Amino acid sequence: MSQHETSKPWFKQLWPWLLISGPAVAAIGCVITIYLAVNLYSDKPVRDGVLKRGLKVEQLKVERGSK
Repeated sequence: MSQHETSKPWFKQLWPWLLISGPAVAAIGCVITIYLAVNLYSDKPVRDGVLKRGLKVEQLKVERGSK
């Protein structure tokens, strides 16, 4: 009896998908993290009457003229 070994193409094997899945999940997590950082947690513009010095934000006192 001769043994005829048939090999499957690489995409039908389990090991390549296991090796690809780790970096693929990390890349997807990186894209999601960048999206959230840019859209949800970016610095908001400072409005009128607010002064920003470094990390400290202070509201300016508005003096109203008396009539």
